[in-house]
Formats: sequence, C-alpha cells, structure tokens
Amino acid sequence: MKRSILVAGVGNVFLGDDAFGVETVRALAKRKLPEGVTVVDFGIRGLDFAYALLDPWDAVILVDALQRGGPAGTLYLLEPDLIDAKKSPQVGVEMNPHGMDPLRVLQLAFSMGEVTARIYIVGCEPYDFGDELEGRMGLSQIVESTIDGAAAMVDDLIVRITEAVEVCPA
Repeated sequence: MKRSILVAGVGNVFLGDDAFGVETVRALAKRKLPEGVTVVDFGIRGLDFAYALLDPWDAVILVDALQRGGPAGTLYLLEPDLIDAKKSPQVGVEMNPHGMDPLRVLQLAFSMGEVTARIYIVGCEPYDFGDELEGRMGLSQIVESTIDGAAAMVDDLIVRITEAVEVCPA
C-alpha cells in the first residue's frame, strides 16, 4: 500500500541553527525517495504549513531545531502527544509572519479542519541562533555535522512508515 508522507523542513535561515530543518530537507531533496514522499522547505511560512497539514497525508515528518536541554547536536525522534494542540483555544491563534512556532501551526491547522496525519518530529538540539538583533547566517559546526545523520533518521522513518502493515480487526 502506497503511503503519502510529507517531510516538512521549518526554520529561519537568518537565525543560525534554527535553519536545521531547512538544511536537512535540502539534503533529503537530493536523494531518491519512495513514491508518495513529498519534501517541502516551509522555512518560516507557518500558514502554508498549516494548510498543508490539512491534506490527507498518512504521516507528516516535521524537521526542526528542537531545544530539549540536551547537548548541542543531539538528534531526537519524537511522536508528539497532540492533545494540547487539539484542545487549545481555536480562536486567537496568532501567527508571526517572520517566524514559526510548530505548536501554534498545529493549533491553527486543527482549528481550520481535520488533521489526519500521524505527526513525527526529527529535531536537533541547537548550539547557536546568533545575536538577538543581528541573527547569524549558517549552521554552527556541531549542528551542520548532524545533517547527514538527521537525513538518515528521516529515511529510516520513511521506511518504517511505508512498510507498516495494516492490521484488520478479527
């Protein structure tokens, strides 16, 4: 059974390691991926990503810098509990046109319609976003060194999703 999978890279290329998701999907876009896999660099376009979440995907793999308190360069694979996103107030979800908060994007998508995809996050613990006013172009060396590993993690996840066997109730 062919699966439809969206691999969504998010982040701001003007804020150093925040560009992790963008750089990872750029690397993935150069690879041969299975039929049904769509790779998109959403950058900071949260509204576009929210609308994309409403499409009938089997799975969405969000690739982003993720601060969880681990050492810089740590890669994470998470399947988030979406209860908070689903029950959050549906009115007044603010979007920043110059940035993207993935939880707010999910909240917005749930407020606009039904999100049917299973959501996964491939993240990397950032090292440096740059100066608050000036930002920073380019990834830190430690985060840049994780791009191939993160792309491999996404590849492995795609294989697990596409090879999943549907079990029919007896």
